[in-house]
Amino acid sequence: MRRVFIVDGARTPFLKARNRPGPFAAADLATAAGAGLLSRQRFAPDQLDEVILGCASPSPDEVNIGRVVALRMGCGHRVPGWTVMRNCASGMQALDSAVVNIRLGCSDLVLAGGVDALSRAPVLFSDAMVRWLADWHAARSVAARAAALRRFPARHLAPVLGIVKGLTDPVVGQSMGQTAENLAHVFDITRADMDAYAVGSHMRAVAARDAGRLDEIRALIDCDGTLHAHDDGVRSDSSLESLARLKPFFDRTYGRVTPGNSSQISDGAAWLVLASEAALERHRLAPIGEIVDSQWAGLDPAQMGLGPIHAMTPIMQRRNLSLADIDRFEINEAFAAQVIACLRAWDDEHYCRTHFGLEQPVGMIAGERLNVDGGAIALGHPVGASGVRIVLHLLATLRRDGLRRGLASLCIGGGQGGAMLVETIE
Repeated sequence: MRRVFIVDGARTPFLKARNRPGPFAAADLATAAGAGLLSRQRFAPDQLDEVILGCASPSPDEVNIGRVVALRMGCGHRVPGWTVMRNCASGMQALDSAVVNIRLGCSDLVLAGGVDALSRAPVLFSDAMVRWLADWHAARSVAARAAALRRFPARHLAPVLGIVKGLTDPVVGQSMGQTAENLAHVFDITRADMDAYAVGSHMRAVAARDAGRLDEIRALIDCDGTLHAHDDGVRSDSSLESLARLKPFFDRTYGRVTPGNSSQISDGAAWLVLASEAALERHRLAPIGEIVDSQWAGLDPAQMGLGPIHAMTPIMQRRNLSLADIDRFEINEAFAAQVIACLRAWDDEHYCRTHFGLEQPVGMIAGERLNVDGGAIALGHPVGASGVRIVLHLLATLRRDGLRRGLASLCIGGGQGGAMLVETIE
């Protein structure tokens, strides 16, 4: 089987959504990060075999955003660009799609990434408002239109938030936050547990930023001349006391999940350059890592947060790996409750026997090997980009500390999990 190497990678800062459109559209973010990454390669952009971009929420004027961005980056008309969507793992799906094509011999050199500008998620009209508009436009006289206006119900003006609809599972009728509440109940995860985890995520991210360990970020300058050089949701003043003042958001009466112990809604993009061995030789490229394996899994949508362990376990079984064989883990922090639930489920004999057919629990991941530089609670979660970010940064932490093997994973809305096994190059 042809090997798939990681040559390079980069991402934008993750910019927190602040109840209004952010300074960059999704295509702007992906173009800026990708063009900067391509500018330092030994090959020209038009020498790529394809561009694959994951995006969960493209704007109406960014249809097939992968092709739009490929053209804007100067890849030329010959290089195909396409878009994939697997909710929170859209970026990881882009990587996996590139891996498949390289292994099959269909491609040798691929730019694969993910992007979302969730601050620009659409504000929609309700169906009732759309029907009223249709009737109004169908009216044949000024008098008929005036009569329709006099009968116009003001309630039709209530906006429908696209981000809310997108983060609600249509099968079980629960928001992603409510599924995290389900896990908190099943695994007896307290509010204090969640808040402590969230503070730790911020503190690790602050330490990584101050030590220059997030050097995969390419700074952006917006139209107003403002420099965006860092993930702007990281809080150096995060504390148990400040988080304790926040009220539960998804279950306001009995809930434990708050905005403070949940991932941030963000804008951002991330890319990796992937290559076959033939492409390495042709362009004299030096790989920094290798994608060794990947796995997708399905589970109950109401417990979608457990998706990471359902995807990581088959890889470990297939490769005969134990926790001790994995030097670092990245589990996307959709919610503190969700990550803690994954850790507790893997350490629970009954869960591992019931769901994975194991005689013994997988065990508990040591804290110093998990999300060592913080996660989405602190850095942000631009849905389409997160799967690429965790693979990119996982490899960076392995190389930085002279380690070999890492697993990156995400939970996925709709009841799925995705995981990717990477190794550094000796």
